[in-house]
Order: sequence, then C-alpha cells, then structure tokens
Amino acid sequence: MSICVSCPPKLNRFLAVLGRRADGFHELELVTTVLEGLPELTDTLTAESASELSLTLGGPTSEGLLADASNLVLKAWHLLEEAAGLPLPVTLHLEKRIPHGAGLGGGSSDAAGALRLGNQLFGLGLSDDALLRKAGRLGSDVPLFLLGGTSLGLGRGERVFPLRPIPLEPILLVHPGLYVGTPSVYRSLQSVGYPFPEALASQPAGAPPPWRNDLTGAALWVCPLLAEVRDALRDTGGDPLLCGSGSCWAGRFATPAERDEAAATLRGSHPEWRLWAV
Repeated sequence: MSICVSCPPKLNRFLAVLGRRADGFHELELVTTVLEGLPELTDTLTAESASELSLTLGGPTSEGLLADASNLVLKAWHLLEEAAGLPLPVTLHLEKRIPHGAGLGGGSSDAAGALRLGNQLFGLGLSDDALLRKAGRLGSDVPLFLLGGTSLGLGRGERVFPLRPIPLEPILLVHPGLYVGTPSVYRSLQSVGYPFPEALASQPAGAPPPWRNDLTGAALWVCPLLAEVRDALRDTGGDPLLCGSGSCWAGRFATPAERDEAAATLRGSHPEWRLWAV
C-alpha cells in the first residue's frame, strides 16, 4: 500500500518582530498564506508499507539534506510513534522541490505532511488539536501548514488561527540560489534592531495585510547579496518583500501582465535565478 501527500510552500505576507522573549525566542505576529497549486514548488512525501522505518530523499532541491534523525520528517514520525505507543514501520520518500533556506517553509511543510500522512495511513485517529500540539513541538512554522489557507500566527508563530481567505495580488517569487540560515538572521536583530515594534492594526474585512517583514534588515546584514534581488524586482515595477528570513523574495504587481513581463525580464538578465508566478 502506498500513500502520498503534497507539502506546499508558504508566504509570510506580514511578519512583525515585537521583541525578544525571556526564553530567547522572539515574539512574532504573522499573516501567512499556504501557496497551494504550485506543483513545481511543492514537495511530495510518499509512504509504503515496510518492515522498518526508513527515509530517502530525491528531487531537484534535495542536495545537501540529510535523511537522518535531524530530518523533520523523521522527527514528526517519531512523535506519531510516541502517540501510538508502537513502531510505525514504513519506507518514506521525500521528493524536494522547495529550496532549502529560502524562507518558504519547506522543512516545516514536510513535517506537517508527515503528521497528516501517518495519522491517515495507520488510522491513529489523532484529532486536529492533537496534531497541532505535536506540530508546535517540531517548529514554529509547522502548525500553519496543518491549517492551510491564510492564518494568523502569534507567540513564536506556533499559535495559529485561521483567517478568512484574503486574495493574493499577482506575485512573482524569485530565488537567487542563496542559502540564509534563520538562526543567524534572528541573532543579527541584536545588531540591526527592531524596525517596527508594532503589532498588526485591525484590518477591514477582506483587506490584504500590510506588506511588511521586520526581518529584512537583519537578513541583509547577514547576506548583503540579497539586495540585488530586491533592487531587480523594484526595477521591473514590483513591490518586493523578503520571504521569511530569506533568501527568496516575493514581488507583487498591479496586474498579471506586469508580473509576467517582469518575469521575462529577470529570466533574461539573471538566468541563474529561479522564478515562480503565483
């Protein structure tokens, strides 16, 4: 028996860093949309019956990743085994398409996919709340992938609440092939400071959240080359926003035609960059 789940990327449309907490983490407020319907930017996780647990990796963005105990898919699976009270032997295969260290939440999405897949495959009957609690143990971004759609994240980001669907403007995602480590960006906040220590104000129903990411200055401090992507998007008429802690950028445009024209321009000037229209 074989079963497969899709593990899509996410876009933080609003990310406020409200200060550092006593536990060393940062207090955040986020509005995040899970980007469904982008097969070329979606990981897939497949499970087949086996006598013992194993994980293999493949796909265009799997290079450098490890299929060992540090992998979030296996960490998620072990939490399911803990809940079941017995081993859950399968052969897992993760096909990676989301770039690593891009701010698109690939590892967290894979972990959420593993929780959903294992719960279904073995009929564990874990409730949505139980899965969300386990997701929060794995990482701050994992719970939002269980909710899907657009969500509000509080605390470290692990406290998630579903929001009404908020339409996305025409967006172009641009990945320059750089890796930016999230911990290094948060550490750099101590040098760069907190640019807007303000929470999200109440928004009219259906209105998009402010296009804001308080990690931008710290990410540019860590990786100055990110500014080239930001400037290129601006030059093509886009309004750039760093995705999470980087290195991917999202440029929003007034119309799909303007977005597509910008994509054609950037493919010509920077053929080494990867682009996705949303």
